[in-house]
Amino acid sequence: MAEIKSTMEMVLERAARMAATEGPATSAEDTVKDGMRLAAGFLRGEANDLLQTLTGRPVPEQPALRQGMATTLLRNILMPREDDQLTLAEKAMRGLMQLGDSDRGLQELLRETATILEQYQQHTKQLRDQLEQSFSQQLAAAQARQPGAPKVAIDPTRHPKFLEEWLNLKMQLDDQYSKVLDQQKGLIKQRFAL
Repeated sequence: MAEIKSTMEMVLERAARMAATEGPATSAEDTVKDGMRLAAGFLRGEANDLLQTLTGRPVPEQPALRQGMATTLLRNILMPREDDQLTLAEKAMRGLMQLGDSDRGLQELLRETATILEQYQQHTKQLRDQLEQSFSQQLAAAQARQPGAPKVAIDPTRHPKFLEEWLNLKMQLDDQYSKVLDQQKGLIKQRFAL
């Protein structure tokens, strides 16, 4: 019976040791999640200064909070599909700049990232306009070859071949810019040691 009791005591002691070692890890994990929530609030407009929010917390929590904030902000730097996504990416970069607290290297990386996103938008618009113009000319030439047929205004963007070619071009463009953006985000992550 004494042997059973000692085994039971050993199991309880081991469970207590495991709980003691898991306690702080869970706490750090919770602090990272809290940082993520704070950054999400910043992106929604609930806070204006992440650095002030960060420095207002206890010093031991700050590295984990900063890690969570930076992770959330980086996740919101995406290729803009619409103008509001570019605005969100710009806001995320402002938040990273605040967290970087005058890190010149980080500021340069974020400027380069903003330039990449702006170039992507310009390049997308330019390609679409060129494709639309090309299809308009093709459709006009096709109508001109049919004498006596009524002239009908045709929207080239509704043509199935236009949509097919546009999706192809867009996928290639997205792939190229996504690789460059991922590299930039990797360099930014290094600045935050994520």
